[in-house]
Amino acid sequence: MDGASARIPEPAKVPGVVAASVYAGGRRIADIAIDEAGQWAKKAGHVVWIGMLEPSHELLERVQTQFDLHPLAIEDAEKAHQHPKVEQYGDALFIVARTAQVVDGSIAFGETHIFVGRGYVVSVRHGASTSYAAVRQRTEACPKVLARGEDYILYAILDFIVDNYMPVVETVQAEVDKLEDGVLHRTLRTQEVDRLYMLRRELLRLRKAVVPLVDVCHRLEHAEVLPIDPQMQPLFRDVSDHIRRVQEDIDSLREVLAFAFEASLMAGQAQQNAITRRLAAWAAILAVPTAVAGIYGMNFEHMPELKWSYGYYVVVGGIGAICALLYVRFRQHGWL
Repeated sequence: MDGASARIPEPAKVPGVVAASVYAGGRRIADIAIDEAGQWAKKAGHVVWIGMLEPSHELLERVQTQFDLHPLAIEDAEKAHQHPKVEQYGDALFIVARTAQVVDGSIAFGETHIFVGRGYVVSVRHGASTSYAAVRQRTEACPKVLARGEDYILYAILDFIVDNYMPVVETVQAEVDKLEDGVLHRTLRTQEVDRLYMLRRELLRLRKAVVPLVDVCHRLEHAEVLPIDPQMQPLFRDVSDHIRRVQEDIDSLREVLAFAFEASLMAGQAQQNAITRRLAAWAAILAVPTAVAGIYGMNFEHMPELKWSYGYYVVVGGIGAICALLYVRFRQHGWL
């Protein structure tokens, strides 16, 4: 194999192609050109693995020609507008999975379309997604498992996609913890309440991206008619378990956000009630001197206290005593 690898020239880089390699016995033989991929895939014991990032229509047509891919699948792979699904076209599979990343503090979504057939795996990435170079390096480091062929490569890609949901969930978890602490110690600002709502909406979108993959993996796991090696089917059950754990974490976070949002509303209402009580208490206290001043401001000529030398002091003292009594009572009841 080493001799064959030395005779194969290094292919020119093609825009949209991240990597294109052929493997035999779990080891990479060489990097190949797209127009040679079909020939390599037809060789017994060889698997072609091509990774593409937002390829052009012309590039997808070249790949279609090499592996005789279905036109409908190519049409779907050209644009990122699909829901997670698995479709069978003859002896080939077309899988769609949603990807997610945290970009500038928000969850950005992308799609990965995977073509799987006898002797080849083609992945097409659109939008926000971590490079699958790590998947390739990890599988190449274990020739024994990579020798299982295209079904294992499909499992490795799906498992990597699901694993990359966790950093997104953990990032949201850290922000939710901070907001939750704020709810317990103070009233949230308007910007923080808006952020609570946005996070809950983004988690709902993430849930819609994650949960349908359970059905995809279930079909791959119980592939009576799909061209999946029966010995490889249990691996997709492991992916399903990971997805369910992510789903549980998302649901828990959404419940926490709902509680924080409701607690923030209740805290705001409590603060408004406290302010209302405080204003009402001061209004009651100020009503005493206002009422007395109103009475003595009526300018009647015959009022008993007007001619009394101690009248002023008695009235002012009485006002002060009543106001002090009201202040003490309001303080005892928590209104001031």
